[in-house]
Amino acid sequence: MPRQPILVLALLLAVSPLAGRAEEPVDLSMMTRIRDEGLHHSQVMDTLFHLTDVIGPRLTGSPQLKEANDWTRQRFAEWGLANAHLEGYPFGRGWTFTACEVRMMVPRVVPLLALPKAWSPATNGPVRGEAMRVKIETEKDFEQYQGKLAGKVLLLDDPTEIKEPEDPQLKRYSGEQLEKVGEFDVPKEPGDRRKLGLERWRLRKALNELLEKEKPVATVQASGRPNGVVSVMAGGSWEPGESVGVPAVVMAAEHYNQLLRLIGDGRPVEVELDVAAEFLDGDLQAYNTVAEIPGTDKKDEIVMAGAHLDSWHAGTGATDNAAGSAVVMEAARILRALGVKPRRTIRVVLWSGEEQGYFGSLAYVKQHFAARPESQDPQQKELPERLREDTWPLTLKPEHAKLSAYFNLDNGSGRIRGIYAQENAAVRPIFAAWLAPFADLGASTVTLRTTGSTDHVQFDRVGLPGFQFIQDGLDYESRTHHTNLDTYDHLQRDDLMQASVIMAAFLYDAAMRPEMLPRKPLPQERKDKKDSKDGKDEKAP
Repeated sequence: MPRQPILVLALLLAVSPLAGRAEEPVDLSMMTRIRDEGLHHSQVMDTLFHLTDVIGPRLTGSPQLKEANDWTRQRFAEWGLANAHLEGYPFGRGWTFTACEVRMMVPRVVPLLALPKAWSPATNGPVRGEAMRVKIETEKDFEQYQGKLAGKVLLLDDPTEIKEPEDPQLKRYSGEQLEKVGEFDVPKEPGDRRKLGLERWRLRKALNELLEKEKPVATVQASGRPNGVVSVMAGGSWEPGESVGVPAVVMAAEHYNQLLRLIGDGRPVEVELDVAAEFLDGDLQAYNTVAEIPGTDKKDEIVMAGAHLDSWHAGTGATDNAAGSAVVMEAARILRALGVKPRRTIRVVLWSGEEQGYFGSLAYVKQHFAARPESQDPQQKELPERLREDTWPLTLKPEHAKLSAYFNLDNGSGRIRGIYAQENAAVRPIFAAWLAPFADLGASTVTLRTTGSTDHVQFDRVGLPGFQFIQDGLDYESRTHHTNLDTYDHLQRDDLMQASVIMAAFLYDAAMRPEMLPRKPLPQERKDKKDSKDGKDEKAP
């Protein structure tokens, strides 16, 4: 092509709207100040010490979570945040336990490592029974056991295979792995997670009723983790009036396997349990902690960050998710310490009820941003709200138009390596510019992929820009997630300081840019009625 037409074409592209927008501006001076405060004056580990070692596990509805709600509200106020308060929503019964002793008594006396399932009843002193293996996978299995379970300790699981780990127990993303995360995969047809959750909920409810009627001494399940790691979540029920079954514990896999081998060899096995636990019916509400840094000229518009404050009860809820909560708190503290006066109001929220199915974020989004009509189907009304089919139309509230973005952290103690853009292509170059000052801290990946199983999903489901950061996994999946090892010792100080700095930077950038972040189209009703809502809490009994 001749030289002159090339020059003309170049000039046309330079002024054409197709040439692309100018790069997202970033206040590098402020990024430097945020880095200095967050990396040289951090309080994130002090916050984590108090949440984990001082307060301890924070099961939704427990006294410990309510203590954490009050303490975090007070800390926000002490740091100078405005409007620090608690917002309640209906949840159900609280529960707490103070002791759990399990022993094999026959053929010999052996202490066994086990922990009670949340919302399962106490034994009211030591109880003892012959161990019996039962296999209950559907309600059709109930009939064969009717009249045969009284006085027994029921072993509900198959043996756990114990093998050498093939992967390292502590994982960080390599450059190659991050490149792969950055590549978009065409989504597969979503499975009906609500249906799966519903099946599990129904089986657990029916099994609790059967056990209450048949009167076995207790149930025992195997931890899904080897090497003495006990992974335990919910049994019984937090719903007032529902059956809670019988005392239920989860046992270390190696100890559980020992019981099965003895039974399989035809030897009588007797187990003794002593579980001290208590249901709490005085306050059937749970609470989110909320605080703000007020905006200036765009104060009616909101930028949010959050993490779930609640945990399970086996450890002290350190990596899941005191880590995320402390990062959100530290990000707010950094911005207040720097005297930032954001254009938009910055609002931070520490959720409760996440582990039971996003109760806190679901209630908050419903109250502030968007609601669905009540189902008129009698069968749907019998189900917990989290398991009902979505109803339409989606009714948007005034605040829906005012939220620029919500940023979430809930994948353990690992450093931030990037962010999931949730298929919102318009935010990709924006986030890339925001991450650029932190490439030397290991954060640079923006992927259009979606991720789920945490509180940002509730924002995304109603058409709001909700995002979760990409984090190094460390030992989150291999050791700490929902286990007795989820303690302060598994927190990574340097990673959490880095994450706090990036969270503070994203809040600042979103609060100061001229426009709110671009949005995806509003969700529409699917005519085939399939639904991909995560039924994350509903585990098979």
